[in-house]
Amino acid sequence: MFTIPRFIIEEHVRRFLEEDLYLGDITPVPKEDVKAKIVAKQRGVVAGIEVAKIAFEIVGVEVIEALRDGEEVERGQTVMAVTGRAGDVLMAERTVLNILMRMSGIATTTRDIVEKAKKINPSIRVAATRKTTPGFRLFEKIAVVIGGGDPHRFNLGDCVLIKDNHITVSGGVGKAIRLAKAASFTKKIEIEVRTVDEAIAAAREGADIIMFDNMDADEIRKAVETLEQLGLRDKVILEASGGIRPENVEEYASTGVDVLSSGYIIHSAKPVDMSLYISSEDSG
Repeated sequence: MFTIPRFIIEEHVRRFLEEDLYLGDITPVPKEDVKAKIVAKQRGVVAGIEVAKIAFEIVGVEVIEALRDGEEVERGQTVMAVTGRAGDVLMAERTVLNILMRMSGIATTTRDIVEKAKKINPSIRVAATRKTTPGFRLFEKIAVVIGGGDPHRFNLGDCVLIKDNHITVSGGVGKAIRLAKAASFTKKIEIEVRTVDEAIAAAREGADIIMFDNMDADEIRKAVETLEQLGLRDKVILEASGGIRPENVEEYASTGVDVLSSGYIIHSAKPVDMSLYISSEDSG
């Protein structure tokens, strides 16, 4: 798993808290110490634990126990327990729950799709896309990794990715790839294709990664077989993308590609429902 420096995570979390607190919390509560626990209301894969710890730490709340990112949680199970001033716990409550629920939903969905894909092809990777929530992409990508997936590129500077509109304005697959080779030698060149002929042209022009974009499984299988027959298959990483969901992931995993990229694992992931419950330190 990649390592994101703590200060970057903390900067994001401070902005999340500020969104809810820039006018403070005007709902009064007694100034007393309390204990609280976050409880899962459904089964899932937990993600966002380390982020939640930072959020609580920022407002002065101590985390006394917590599950680890990637652990499976059952309905009714405690995800995290904390102690601190009541007002401080309540200031962070909704932000922390939003982070945990969203990230856990993505990790849960990702793990489901990864397990289904690997039953068919144990070496295949399941990757995310850039169809993410503005401002929350980093955490959505982290959740994908916790769920067993690959983050794919984080931004436009990660690698060259030639899409259909790039091909159109460049005047074709070959011209687009030749233009892309002017970028740094440290960056891989990926290109979207929609036909077998485009895949052949891309492989011959020296693309590092060929993405079969919105092609059905039979078309992709034919393209992979053709590249093998021409001796071009081993020169490229092959990726399938477009409409890959839990109900069809096994079909795409059987096509012979190396990677399945799916926007579904982020944009269609349902949050894992959780609640925070407070008890007074003096309540026994």
